[in-house]
Amino acid sequence: MAYTINRLIADAGFDAVDARTRAALGDKGFGILTEIDVKATMKKKLDVDMPAYRILGACNPKMAHQAIGMEPRLGAMLPCNVILREVDGGIEVSAIDPVASMQAIDNAALHAVAGQVRDLLAEAVAAI
Repeated sequence: MAYTINRLIADAGFDAVDARTRAALGDKGFGILTEIDVKATMKKKLDVDMPAYRILGACNPKMAHQAIGMEPRLGAMLPCNVILREVDGGIEVSAIDPVASMQAIDNAALHAVAGQVRDLLAEAVAAI
């Protein structure tokens, strides 16, 4: 089972893909709770240059509330991370597959919610 949902965007720069990603996630009910500019952090902390790389912590509040109600410790696995990274040929967008990340939790109802979240994330990534 793949642990991420991936798409390569070849027709736009990093900032444009970032904006398109945020819009697509928003259209599916996700908000961005956290943002880490990995490139800037690595430069500041290690004085290392690297291609653009950003981690967006996306959360669909309705789905998160439902899932936390089923498994209170689930917050340790939230939010759903979506990365944007500069690669040869464009910008790759990858979203965590919540079904894969929750395999260790024995809760069929929670797996059903994770499947719904995966579908929403896949639709958002496809819409970028």
